[in-house]
Amino acid sequence: MWLMHQAQRKLEEFGGNDIPLYAILSHKWGKSEITFQDIESDSAEEKVEYEKVRKTCSRAKADGFDYVWIDTCCIDKTSSAELSEAINSMYQWYQESGVCYVYLADVPSNATNNEFATSTWFTRGWTLQELIAPSTVIFLDQKWQKIGTKSSRQRIISEITGIPANILLGGDLESASVAQKMSWASKRETKRVEDIAYCLMGIFGINMPMLYGEGERAFIRLQEEIIKVSDDHSLFAWRSSKSFHSILQAGP
Repeated sequence: MWLMHQAQRKLEEFGGNDIPLYAILSHKWGKSEITFQDIESDSAEEKVEYEKVRKTCSRAKADGFDYVWIDTCCIDKTSSAELSEAINSMYQWYQESGVCYVYLADVPSNATNNEFATSTWFTRGWTLQELIAPSTVIFLDQKWQKIGTKSSRQRIISEITGIPANILLGGDLESASVAQKMSWASKRETKRVEDIAYCLMGIFGINMPMLYGEGERAFIRLQEEIIKVSDDHSLFAWRSSKSFHSILQAGP
């Protein structure tokens, strides 16, 4: 696992029991983001996109964290093995973070509940696990000012997402049925077709290899893996608008 030191803004690799306490970022990707290669080449600070890294590190420093993890630049995506390991570990990484900062770039200062609720962050596939997994979630507006926590905003978040408040606050995820979990993802989108399956692996406790290019087959594979480890038949009761001529579905 690569972590960035918030003061030096350099990447350090950790593993096993040596991983220090860290803050983690959840955000909707922009058209361009700082990459692992940018950080390693020391060219990152020259780019406009570096502001997101700078603000995350500043926030972490203020909250007493030495390290941060940001998905755009803490994974070497040129390595298929490293990318696969990261995606399979991501739920755990969010779960084990000291705090998760949710940066809402489209939510203005002094936002109304409606402006908060209509943030595109709530429509993305990957942000579902990033909301559920961490115990402490802090929401930040477009100026990086705190506008609440998962705990303080649990009621409206539950209304937006359909996720019960007890699950949001750390209740047993296994108490939710397979069909219920699928419903949380049903209105979310990912840039790549395969990611709508890959982003749900942690929520279902599934590990499987990444096969970009397989298209909707990824979601079929996810369901096949769920069947292997669960006797919850609600999976077969779930109906998607993307179903094949099969009891399995092409999407949530």
